[in-house]
Amino acid sequence: MNKEELVKEISKKTKLSQKVSSDVLSATLEIIQKTVAKGKKVTLVGFGTWEARKRARTGRNPQTGKELKIAAKTVPAFSAGKNFKELVK
Repeated sequence: MNKEELVKEISKKTKLSQKVSSDVLSATLEIIQKTVAKGKKVTLVGFGTWEARKRARTGRNPQTGKELKIAAKTVPAFSAGKNFKELVK
């Protein structure tokens, strides 16, 4: 499902116009992105949690086989909530 299809489904379910549904979805996603970018969590109970996580790892130089540290970086992450996990089973 892409964003356009999601907007249509939201519109059907809420009986709002597709324009209003699109605006609400866009605003929601923008708020989630900005909040996570600030290092805060966004939790929707039963659905899941978005958060920023640090990822550091070690790699290997393919030519020499020598281990090297790959610089840590912050990445967005999503953890599904209990209800969501049970639906997917």
